Amino acid sequence: MDFLAELLADHPSLHLPLAALAAVLLDRLLGEPRCCHPLVGFGRLAGWLEAALNHSGGGGGGRFAGALAWGFAVLPLVGLAFWWRQQPGWAWYADVLLGYFALGARSLMQHGEAVRRPLAARNLPEARRRVGWLVSRDTSQLCSTGVAKAGVESILENGNDAIFGALFWFALLGGPGALLFRLANTLDAMWGYKNPRFLKFGWAAARLDDLLNWVPARLTALTYALLGSPQRALSCWRSQAPAWDSPNAGPVMASGAGSLGVCLGGSAIYEGEEEMRPQLGQGSAPDHRHIGLALRLVQRSLWLWLAVLLIIGLLHA
Repeated sequence: MDFLAELLADHPSLHLPLAALAAVLLDRLLGEPRCCHPLVGFGRLAGWLEAALNHSGGGGGGRFAGALAWGFAVLPLVGLAFWWRQQPGWAWYADVLLGYFALGARSLMQHGEAVRRPLAARNLPEARRRVGWLVSRDTSQLCSTGVAKAGVESILENGNDAIFGALFWFALLGGPGALLFRLANTLDAMWGYKNPRFLKFGWAAARLDDLLNWVPARLTALTYALLGSPQRALSCWRSQAPAWDSPNAGPVMASGAGSLGVCLGGSAIYEGEEEMRPQLGQGSAPDHRHIGLALRLVQRSLWLWLAVLLIIGLLHA
């Protein structure tokens, strides 16, 4: 540890790259905590705030209450993380632990494999059940192609949400930045629905997540393109992403689908109603092999991001 302290003291530009590498390795070794996960407590806090403040019937009041709840949920914790990082001797360790908390790479790989394996074994009921843990759509009636499509879409999108968005803000603000992104993304997942309950109240959570995700989503899309079929991926991104509802998921999934040479989008059931989504990508319909390819693309992208961060740190050093 004395060697690490001396290295970081002599070359402070290596602080964040080495902390990011340590956080990724810690996530790879341990995965997400199986008990007493901090996000469980955060989810309870968010549920309490929503129950206390989501009473407005609409208009600016509902939006103001949602923004207030977002601030109460996120800002004190991020402020505490910045304070912890400023304590003597704790900066590097705080960044590593906060980065580990914010990352979900191993969890994403495990969930993706849990869909791929039964699908490859033609155990469709189990594959439907497992993919239902990844997506918000109804999976009970999906065919094997529908399961594969849902799995690939979720892996590509969550590559940004669970890994690259957190790494981007980690590179800018250290561990507190990664924490900010993870908490904002969690609130968007809880409150960012366009239904009567959350249309007004969840507006701030959805917009702030879009804002925090705008740059990392496009860097993720670019990475997917570079590590697959660049010309096809960039063409799909340019022509297909604008038609997608989400300004950030569109580029990520269009580029990822083009990179893999697979066709995504189409029909999906949400809350009992069929929704026809625009096509993403080009090529064949997905099967269990494309789930594995999507996982490999995310994994390779992660190592590329770490290598770029390390190279930038070395150049500054």
